[in-house]
Amino acid sequence: MRASLIQIAVNEGESAEARRRRVASLVRDQAGAADLVVLPELWTTGAFAFEEFGTAAEPLQGPTYEAMAKAASDAGVWLHAGSVPERDPDGTLYNTSLVFSPTGDLAAAYRKIHRFGFDKGEAVLMGAGRELVTVRLPETTLGVATCYDLRFPELFRGLVDAGAETLVVPAGWPERRRSHWTLLAQARAVENQAFVLACGTAGTHAGVPQAGHSIVVDPWGEVLARAGAEEEVLTVEFDPAKVVRTREQFPALKDRVLGLEAPRR
Repeated sequence: MRASLIQIAVNEGESAEARRRRVASLVRDQAGAADLVVLPELWTTGAFAFEEFGTAAEPLQGPTYEAMAKAASDAGVWLHAGSVPERDPDGTLYNTSLVFSPTGDLAAAYRKIHRFGFDKGEAVLMGAGRELVTVRLPETTLGVATCYDLRFPELFRGLVDAGAETLVVPAGWPERRRSHWTLLAQARAVENQAFVLACGTAGTHAGVPQAGHSIVVDPWGEVLARAGAEEEVLTVEFDPAKVVRTREQFPALKDRVLGLEAPRR
């Protein structure tokens, strides 16, 4: 299976519509080169452009949905279209990821569960998702998470229990904590014996330099591919069957005790 992580920069002065056209073109360029394409978190605005979330928010089937559905269909790829600020009909904002099939149909939507910012930013501007999301591809089952979710291993355990074999994490991760990005991506791969495809952004969002360094990690924690700091497309070939082999050769997940049943009284 081949995956392309498109590590784009959110350029100041570039309109959301121009960025959608640019990103759609990058997705179409992956026709024949990738089976799965992954975009970063909140690439229509920039993950730290908090003041733009409200004005840039779209309904689920808004302009980004339409553009990415067509791009996936044109390229004939599975597309994890990163995330967008979604406005629910009740007015609540969510950080929502969209996954499209090669025919352009919506395969899944995931509202980010763990919101970053503590007492400001995303944490107060957006609602929290409640549902874990997996997507069955012909070759593997994707587990969907977003950026700050990477710090919460229990979410990934839940995805594995739901059948996930490949964990996909779009992000807008800051450069100042880049070492955490790499460390946590490898940790989630090792502890869940799964592939991790973590796609970040380049450039600067609202004055916050981005980490870049998108990364693909195998179930043993080995880094298969890593991007640099600048905008680029990171393409890697991997064998999804390695997840099954790893879990059979080193069946650590079978020794889990905590979290599997209610405590005895």
